[in-house]
Amino acid sequence: MELIHIDEGKKFDWGKTSEDYARFRDIYPEEFYQYILKLGLCRDGQRILDIGTGTGVLPRNMYKYGARWVGTDIADNQIMQAKRLTEEAGMDIEFYTCRAEDVDFPEDTFDVITACQCIWYPDHKVTAPSFARMLKPGGRFLILYMGWLPYDDKLAGKSEEIILKYNPKWTGCGDTVHPVWVPDEYLEYFKLLSQEEFECEVPFTRESWHGRMRACRGVGASMSP
Repeated sequence: MELIHIDEGKKFDWGKTSEDYARFRDIYPEEFYQYILKLGLCRDGQRILDIGTGTGVLPRNMYKYGARWVGTDIADNQIMQAKRLTEEAGMDIEFYTCRAEDVDFPEDTFDVITACQCIWYPDHKVTAPSFARMLKPGGRFLILYMGWLPYDDKLAGKSEEIILKYNPKWTGCGDTVHPVWVPDEYLEYFKLLSQEEFECEVPFTRESWHGRMRACRGVGASMSP
């Protein structure tokens, strides 16, 4: 994958780090899921399409709330891990390897489309009208993001210094609390109803933080072992 506005166009492949991703990136706190539920989304028989699903973290964790999920991702290794974890948990979730731009379901199929940790990657001129077409009347497009705060947490800041030492083109650094980015293309098809950010504590062990760092675009997805 080559996106010139990300990491100065340096190629990355999430499939290279899928095993670590499956083990160490299922870390969203309960507050994250409760916020989605309070919006009335991803629950009670709704049909949901999760774009850029990775290892299926969002569908697997919200499965118990009664929605019917479909997850897609460009990386086949990610989808393989998603299917494995879903099967082990006895869940009924559909997963497909597919670029976001190529996802093609009939009109009025989904109540909600989610994009978690992936809004930077698609060609929005293609996906904005496509998502609007696949959503039912009154359907919602939910953009989600969670990041560490290197200026507030010393460990996160020092970890970024190490990554940049070996991968100086990595642009996923220096995060702050800010509104999640909504590309202009979507505002042609959707009305912005809610936009909120909040902080929460996420605990790590030494092993789980190392794993989380390996499962980072600037590390395992773009550098050699």
